Amino acid sequence: MSRIADTFEALQARGRKALIPYVTAGFPFADITPALMHGMVEAGADVIELGVPFSDPMADGPVIQKAGEKALQLGIGLAEVLEMVRVFRQRNSATPVVLMGYANPVERYEQQRGPGSFARDCAACGVDGVLVVDYPPEECEQFGAELRGSGIDLIFLLAPTSTTERMQQVARVARGYVYYVSLKGVTGSGALKTEEVAAMLPRIREHVKIPVGVGFGIRDAQTARAIASTADAVVMGSRIIELIEDQPHERVVGVTIDFLRQIRKALDA
Repeated sequence: MSRIADTFEALQARGRKALIPYVTAGFPFADITPALMHGMVEAGADVIELGVPFSDPMADGPVIQKAGEKALQLGIGLAEVLEMVRVFRQRNSATPVVLMGYANPVERYEQQRGPGSFARDCAACGVDGVLVVDYPPEECEQFGAELRGSGIDLIFLLAPTSTTERMQQVARVARGYVYYVSLKGVTGSGALKTEEVAAMLPRIREHVKIPVGVGFGIRDAQTARAIASTADAVVMGSRIIELIEDQPHERVVGVTIDFLRQIRKALDA
């Protein structure tokens, strides 16, 4: 069983829902990410999603796009992200880490280091899951097999527009959890309607038997609690990026901890 599956099983046994914060690796400072990850765990994070900076992140709104641009300017690429995970693992062997990004950096990494190098190096650094936004389930069987061979879960997105056929495709290949995009749009856009999420999740669960996390548009404790009443996990990204983007270096971790503690408290109430 993977570290992600172990985590969800333990949460279910305790009647808790997973808190999954997202942050772009290397933002807002190139050296801040491992400390920020430890701060997230201290505040109650169960899984950490680490965004791999990319120049054309089509699913991300302006907040995360800006974070990615700054991280790229600071020299953060996929190799640097893996090194951040390796440093995090020196003090934390329990909390799952999921890389979230796009196909281009993964393929460039393999072109430079050889076929299979991405899965191999992710495993060596302590990555537990990978979500590649622009890899549809029907086009990445080999990639999924390489990750499974290295003990890494391949996570997929579903959206309000997903058909029954797409849900069934995802159900066949997804591991760890499925990420339900609660909005028709990019990250951080629009107003999330919790009743629409609650209506969609039973449809997804007819086909998907692993945990379902919900993200995009969750900005406060009240909404997080409402989503957690029906989902297995709450994913928060853009709001965290907004909170830390203008903070001085010494305040970034503390601001994140204070915010996530509010969310954790709401989820556990």
